[in-house]
Amino acid sequence: MTTRSHAARGARTPVQQAALLVGAVFLLVGVLGFIPGITTDYDTMKFASHDSGAKLLGIFQTSVLHNLVHLAFGAAGVAMAWSAAGARTFLLVGGAVYLVLWLYGLLIDHHSSANFVPLNDADDWLHFVLGLGMIALGVLLTRRGTTTTGR
Repeated sequence: MTTRSHAARGARTPVQQAALLVGAVFLLVGVLGFIPGITTDYDTMKFASHDSGAKLLGIFQTSVLHNLVHLAFGAAGVAMAWSAAGARTFLLVGGAVYLVLWLYGLLIDHHSSANFVPLNDADDWLHFVLGLGMIALGVLLTRRGTTTTGR
């Protein structure tokens, strides 16, 4: 089977499948953040503040803004998964954004107004893993076996 006939059938490339999966997971996380019980201390959730006491799965500090960002990020992943180039861009740029968020979370005081998202230690290290994982997927799933010239 050639790449051309594979693409002609509408099959997704591995990088598109990865971006679609990552986007879908972010959408799911965004929705779960609004469900009491899955999000503990739901009644203490703020729009955006370090004082938000709500925690997704009882681990990851969350807020309305945090959940909305997950939903937007997930929607972007699903939309960008329609093309291989878009999927790769989503994974690489999104991974870089998550690494910046990881650094931000490490540098700020979690009890200050700078922590408006909000973030806790669990969020910080999840962002690190997500950033590396997304970049790895974007790079590894789009490696070329041979180098071509003129492109």
